[in-house]
Amino acid sequence: MKKILLYLSGVFLAAVFWAEADRKENIIESDYFFYISNSEQFIEPIETALIPAREKLKKILRDSLSYKPKIYIENDLRSFKELIGTAFPDWGAAAALPYREMIVLKSPAHFRLGKSLRELIQHEYAHLALHDRLHMQNPPRWLDEGVAMYVSAEWGWEDNFAMSRAVVFRSLVPLREIERINLFPSGRAQTAYAQSYLAVKYILDEYGAETLNDFLDVIKSRGTFDEAFLASLGLNYDEFEKEFFDFLNKRYNLMTLFGDLYFVWIFLAAVVVIGFLLKIQRRRKYYKRWEREERLQSTDFDYGDPDNPEQVDDEDKPWA
Repeated sequence: MKKILLYLSGVFLAAVFWAEADRKENIIESDYFFYISNSEQFIEPIETALIPAREKLKKILRDSLSYKPKIYIENDLRSFKELIGTAFPDWGAAAALPYREMIVLKSPAHFRLGKSLRELIQHEYAHLALHDRLHMQNPPRWLDEGVAMYVSAEWGWEDNFAMSRAVVFRSLVPLREIERINLFPSGRAQTAYAQSYLAVKYILDEYGAETLNDFLDVIKSRGTFDEAFLASLGLNYDEFEKEFFDFLNKRYNLMTLFGDLYFVWIFLAAVVVIGFLLKIQRRRKYYKRWEREERLQSTDFDYGDPDNPEQVDDEDKPWA
């Protein structure tokens, strides 16, 4: 059995090696990244998004980020899956592979990304940076996703609404359960992502970046999450979760939920008004077209008597 596993591992590594080797001729190097792409179309906007994200991560993680990750921009699904594996869902637009120091991105020219290119690439780069900071030790999933969302500034109205709804209906997700976020239905997953962002923001706002890095140092040295919390915040995992959930219950309530719904109704009303105005505009265009057509047609005629039509001196006289 071990021989079979070793053989399969060798085949996989060889496939990865040849897949990457085939792309060497397309490597474009910048100051901080390697780009592997058949086109340079998206390299500049990606670089423009990554530079400020890199500076933000250096401050948050207290890390130099000295290594250069590889960024693959793939035009077709087959080559995308060759690099990341078939276990990745088809709807996924990008993947960070920290142990190989690479990001694989579906080309925006051929796929719908589901979010802006800036948010997507910053999010994935944050995953790489955090895992590099931890020397490839796995952080809590809420921390991993929270740092990525914090760096890419993905917070939006829908996240605020998700948190208001979760607090009002008592459906907050325990932090430990966020490890299984890939198995969550969409509503619960959105709540989990929103909580992850807020948990990281809460630590940074209330305790500071130094405390966060004390937490990371314990994880890097293979300590448990409880040990990391005690060494940095002076709380265990459950105590931190209670403190964080108390903050959420104060921050979000029935009033914030109604406030979010208020904006929903405003949006729906705006959609109705815009639709009505567009309908009027279309109708005006239709009437104007009628007027143009009437001007081009002759209106100089008498209706006459349909029972006694005018006769023409014709030999056939079909009416006779």
